[in-house]
Amino acid sequence: MLATLVVLALVGGAAVWYLLRQDDDPPPAAGPAAPSAAPTAEDTPAAPTTAPTAPAPESSADPRFVKVGQCVRNEGPAGGKPKLLISPCGPKTYEVLRRFDGQTSGEKDAEAKCAKVTGYTNWYFFDSQLDTLDFVLCLKLR
Repeated sequence: MLATLVVLALVGGAAVWYLLRQDDDPPPAAGPAAPSAAPTAEDTPAAPTTAPTAPAPESSADPRFVKVGQCVRNEGPAGGKPKLLISPCGPKTYEVLRRFDGQTSGEKDAEAKCAKVTGYTNWYFFDSQLDTLDFVLCLKLR
């Protein structure tokens, strides 16, 4: 019985290790009347290879830390998967009008949430395996 428990623990540990190391890029999704370089795609991050001991600093340019009123720019290829980075507001940046934290089901959910936001031009959603990390951004092209 002890040997069975050891084998199960090793197999479970190997499965967790594999899942934490995989780095899948999901296919892009379309947004409402958005230019091809607009940030409107699902973005699934790679899981960390080690368990973090402290939260990531909020000075990061990662869009996970963007707040309403800040701006992001799309560093992704034209017509490809967007890669948002927090940046100073200026021409060809997107101002965050509204942020919805919590579970999102993707494209239709992002569209429905942003449809209620006055003045938005584009949306972006982040859907991870851990629903507490999910968010939707309603953006306005500047």
